Amino acid sequence: MATIELTNDNFEETIKNNDIVLIDFWATWCGPCKMFGPIFEEASNAHENVVFAKVDTEAQQELAAQFQIRSIPTLMAIKEQVIVFSQPGALPASALNEIVGKVIELDMQEVRKEIEDQDSSS
Repeated sequence: MATIELTNDNFEETIKNNDIVLIDFWATWCGPCKMFGPIFEEASNAHENVVFAKVDTEAQQELAAQFQIRSIPTLMAIKEQVIVFSQPGALPASALNEIVGKVIELDMQEVRKEIEDQDSSS
């Protein structure tokens, strides 16, 4: 599956209608982003059960601000509408594939319980 472009207009619908969404926050002027782009695209073809999306931080400044993106590229994984991973920096293909595998395997009942436990102890 090819990557899709996320915008303010399609963001909420994309997150709600897909179990796993991997997001690459990037910009055209960013050298590391240009290096990471083909790796991200290749992974999207290898993991057809995951939506791979890109947010151009220049064109979608509201989205970048909403997620407090301070450094690009930043990779974010959302599973069942919960952010389960967020890390700045370009990754090699092996690391990206490892992250995708771990996100797929995540037990969301356990994640939600951890979030609930943290919220109740605050």
